[in-house]
Amino acid sequence: MADLDFDVVELPEREHVEAGEVAPDFTRPLVNDEFWEDRSLSELTDSSPVLLVFYPMDGAFPATYIWNELRDRAWEEHYDVRIVGCSISDPYAHKQLIADREMDYDLFSDPNNTIAVEYGIPHDLDGMTGVSEPRPAVFLLDEERVVEYGWVAGEWPEFPDYDAIEAALGEL
Repeated sequence: MADLDFDVVELPEREHVEAGEVAPDFTRPLVNDEFWEDRSLSELTDSSPVLLVFYPMDGAFPATYIWNELRDRAWEEHYDVRIVGCSISDPYAHKQLIADREMDYDLFSDPNNTIAVEYGIPHDLDGMTGVSEPRPAVFLLDEERVVEYGWVAGEWPEFPDYDAIEAALGEL
């Protein structure tokens, strides 16, 4: 067994958005490789289904693994879906992540982590009173923001079942 530089931690159970529910709408800065502007989630789902990917801050290793996997799978080329992320990182950090990972995805900036709270997925950071980030989570939303597929991490670190996400994309 590999000697990890970190402990795997079981996360407490939380009530979160589930399949069949309407996902909360929100408006936050949506960042791409050139600029950012305030956009609402409902504006995005009006045009196509959305795969909303919550992840820890941009410099954390889970962000690297998640976005590399999504970039390599290139689902947006095979399915009618828009893939967007959401984390506590600011727009400047998002622009850097987009450039570093050579990704073509837009990222919502939510430094106060209020969206994660609305979705029931905040993760309080050990030793940092009042500081939280979203736990890794994925929600596939249809054009009415109904959750068609949802996954929320039960431990840290934990990564989505990408094959299950792809199966859900195939059922849209």
